[in-house]
This record gives sequence, structure tokens and C-alpha cells, in this order.
Amino acid sequence: MAMATVLSGCAGGLVSAPPPDTYGLSGAPSVTGQRARNRQILINEPSALKALDSEQIVIRPTPSAIQYLAKSQWSDRLPNIVQDKLVQAFENSGQVGGVGRPGDGLAIDYKILTAIRAFEIKADAGERAVVELSVKILNDRNGVVVAQKVFGATTPVTGSGNAAYVQSLDRAFEVVVQDIVSWTLSRI
Repeated sequence: MAMATVLSGCAGGLVSAPPPDTYGLSGAPSVTGQRARNRQILINEPSALKALDSEQIVIRPTPSAIQYLAKSQWSDRLPNIVQDKLVQAFENSGQVGGVGRPGDGLAIDYKILTAIRAFEIKADAGERAVVELSVKILNDRNGVVVAQKVFGATTPVTGSGNAAYVQSLDRAFEVVVQDIVSWTLSRI
């Protein structure tokens, strides 16, 4: 009897908190642009500082402070999600001959190199989502950077709660993706 009481007490200590809410970004937008049907592009995984290279959702209560959205996470590491959505956006455009990731076996013409500079909720002067990506188009045949540009978008947080923060980030990211795809198609 004493053994059963001890074991039941131990099991009670193993109860864990509910898992965090998990979020993804909505489907990649369809973008129109100049045709580059004879071009194949490779989308590398974006580089990012450690604070953004994770599954955690960044909140900046002040310009120099970083916190993470409580009880929430991305469905994968943020660079993987951004890479996946960029690949989808180029595929959805129907304007390139091929698009893929490293290891897909494409005979590529251009590499799209990206760096995530910001993907966060800024809460210092009103809550707003800020997404900023630096993009380089690299000619894979000769290693020359054809063009480079920084893309950014800011959207206000509407509503309350974690889902509202993620929806705002999603809207800002969609604007950035549309701009990146249109700009890239005009340069290759």
C-alpha cells in the first residue's frame, strides 16, 4: 500500500504544461512579373542572427531588448519557413523555368541569397509587425552579384493576443515576398 502511494505521488510530478501554440505563415502569394522561363533559380536558406534563427517569435519591447512571445512558437525554424515560402512564391508565379533548394539537382542560373534582418513585433511605440530581408541575386555561372536590395514592410497589430501578433507578421511578410519576387523577375 505504501509503495502505491509513493508511485502515485511521483506520477503527479510528471504532469507538464500544455504545449505552446504553433504558428506557420499563410500560403505564398501569387505574384506576376516578367517572364524568365529559361532561368532556374536556387533559394538558399536565409541567414539570421541567433535570436531569429529559432522557432521562437520575437517581441521587442524596446529597441535594444529582445523577448519571445509567451506560449507560442513557429512551426519550424524561421529561416526554414522563409525559404519555403520564397520557393513557393516563385513556383506560384509560373515565370521561371525552375526553382528549388540546395540539393534539388537543378542546373541553376541564379542564386537568391537572403538575410533576415527583422521579423518581429515592435512594442515600443504602438504594436507593429516589422519584417526586413536583405536579398542578393548571384549569377551562379560567374559568381557576380547582379543586384542587391533590402525589402521591408511594417503592419499594425490589429486585435489582441498571440494570434493577432502572428497575423500582423504574416501580412508584413506577404508584402515583402511579393516585392522580392517581382524585383527578382525583373533582374534575371
